[in-house]
Amino acid sequence: MSKPIVAIVGRPNVGKSTLFNILAGENISIIKDTPGVTRDRIYADVEWLDKQFTLIDTGGIEPDSSDIILSQMREQAQIAIDTADVIIFLTDVRQGLVDSDAKVADMLRRSNKPVVLVVNKVDSFEKHLMDTYEFYNLGIGEPVPISSLSKLGIGDMLDEVTKHFDMDMYEEEDSDIPKIAIVGKPNVGKSSIINKLLGENRVIVSDIAGTTRDAIDTTICHNGNDYVFIDTAGLRRKSKIKEELERFSIIRTVTAVERADVVIMVIDAEEGVTEQDAKIAGIAHERGKGIIIAVNKWDAVEKDDKTIYKFTERVRNILSFMSYAEIVFISAKTGQRLPKLFDTIDMVLENQTMRIQTGVLNEILAEATAMQQPPSDKGKRLKIFYMTQVSVKPPTFVIFVNDKELMHFSYTRYLENRVRDTFGFKGTSLKFIIRERKES
Repeated sequence: MSKPIVAIVGRPNVGKSTLFNILAGENISIIKDTPGVTRDRIYADVEWLDKQFTLIDTGGIEPDSSDIILSQMREQAQIAIDTADVIIFLTDVRQGLVDSDAKVADMLRRSNKPVVLVVNKVDSFEKHLMDTYEFYNLGIGEPVPISSLSKLGIGDMLDEVTKHFDMDMYEEEDSDIPKIAIVGKPNVGKSSIINKLLGENRVIVSDIAGTTRDAIDTTICHNGNDYVFIDTAGLRRKSKIKEELERFSIIRTVTAVERADVVIMVIDAEEGVTEQDAKIAGIAHERGKGIIIAVNKWDAVEKDDKTIYKFTERVRNILSFMSYAEIVFISAKTGQRLPKLFDTIDMVLENQTMRIQTGVLNEILAEATAMQQPPSDKGKRLKIFYMTQVSVKPPTFVIFVNDKELMHFSYTRYLENRVRDTFGFKGTSLKFIIRERKES
């Protein structure tokens, strides 16, 4: 099931990153008192009561003048309008209502998206509550007073946000038709791949990076089976700021990956794997999706008998955290090996939903522990009682042990490799949960 997307929008220094970190439960945005220093992770999974959502910190404002602040705030608001289901509009009680707040509120009001107006830095309700009333003038509903720093009013704000979730909509998305997100940097040929598979120019393609306007869902039928392809959108317009460009494409990627079963990560064969490719791939990996790496523009590369081998080795080195991903060399321009994509998608989907019986798993476990003894520390040895599979998409296993602290990451990785040796699980990550159980 995909999750609702909630975006935080607001002027520099109103406390967007502080609020984001509190809701995410960890410090993942860099915070300083200088406007425009949010650099780091910009999305996180959040749970409030029984509702889960993906939170996005739109951040990324580098002000030089009030005009630039306003134009970038508008751009930021536009991203939120395009991608979010609910928007948190954050203002600052100490600075009061300013002109750029009113202009952005105007955009948000016309978007017809649910907006929760939040007034931050209300450290004392007795002292500042009267000051929050001026924000009624924005005309986007009742202001919710909070203090990110003191963690006041956060629950009331989250109640307001989750009130707008239409959970039926997210349940409905769970149809049997597999959803395939095509992700990658701007201009690597994502839209061209969909057009070639469709046989028509459905998505706008040009040589300017970021010409895809909105995330477009396209249903393609192949050999009697339907697939929904999600093309991650580029930018509204070209941005001069590289970081902004990167931020936009990452926000779009998160929203598309959230909805997908399988993610096709498109890499430019002429450019090779870049740091941004690794960031985008990491999003799909973290979310446990099926992953295919499609190396596009392969027709443009001069080759000898070792080219594929060398390129594969480079990809595997840079994306070493997802060695399970399948690699396909294609050309959207000539159509080379594009039909093979569907075979690979089918295989990955099958592996994502594969279930292994507990008895079989424990045979593998017994063999693995006999070949390599579990680690010990200060005379205490790790005992592994049994392993069982609890869910699919991604295949998730629970391992019961005598002491969680003794279960080193490297030994979990060793057990994962033994499971993969037996069952393959190509194209999908595996998740292992370690649980402690007292010895009987």
